[in-house]
Amino acid sequence: MSMKYLGETFDIHGGGMDLIFPHHENEIAQSEGATGKPFVHYWMHNGYINIDNQKMSKSLGNFFTVRDIAKEYDLEAVRMFLLSANYRNPVNFSRELMEQTVTSLQRLYTARDRLFDTAVDETADDSDVQAQLDGFRDRFNEAMDDDLNTADALGVLFDLARWINVFATGAHTSAAIEAVKARYAELNGVLGLVVKEKKEDFPEEALALLQARKAAKKAKDWAKADAIREELKTMGFAVEDTKDGSKLKKL
Repeated sequence: MSMKYLGETFDIHGGGMDLIFPHHENEIAQSEGATGKPFVHYWMHNGYINIDNQKMSKSLGNFFTVRDIAKEYDLEAVRMFLLSANYRNPVNFSRELMEQTVTSLQRLYTARDRLFDTAVDETADDSDVQAQLDGFRDRFNEAMDDDLNTADALGVLFDLARWINVFATGAHTSAAIEAVKARYAELNGVLGLVVKEKKEDFPEEALALLQARKAAKKAKDWAKADAIREELKTMGFAVEDTKDGSKLKKL
């Protein structure tokens, strides 16, 4: 079936460590014996998930699904936990380690959010910012090129987060701030982390006006909707109409 869809030779074949023998060795023997060509270029075998230092299994009663764990933890934290070890190594799951991961993930979000509060000074000398950002990207790529070493890649992200925390204490050009935001989002995005939008705190009055504007637009009362937009503007808030609805943004 694999050769039907991927050809007689393909790049990546994955599976658990327990499938190396006899399953994958037999696949190689059968396929290469039939075609005379290399079957797979790269084999990626993942390690086991252990629960409190015991292999997860139904017989031990320590088996759970992703849906089960999602009832206790944000799945982004679960993703980060699994990325904290190389995929070939076993992962030892415990609630203590998960709590530590939740805290670590919040550190990445805190650094991201601080960028939004960074003071702007268009005369600031930010000539070295791009070179430093490129250095973080190069280190991140080097880790990922090393057999998807996500643990080391996460280490680079935390180094970048610490750098951002210092960067955000100063004043910088808007171009530099946007460059840092973009690079941080780029590298985190490779691992599917820090994907939630920054939550803004808006006054109840402003939120009520936003809802009133939505109602006016639904009723096609464009004059009222425009008037509310202007009222919000005098309060220091802009309205952004997106495909996901209208949102407030501080001016």
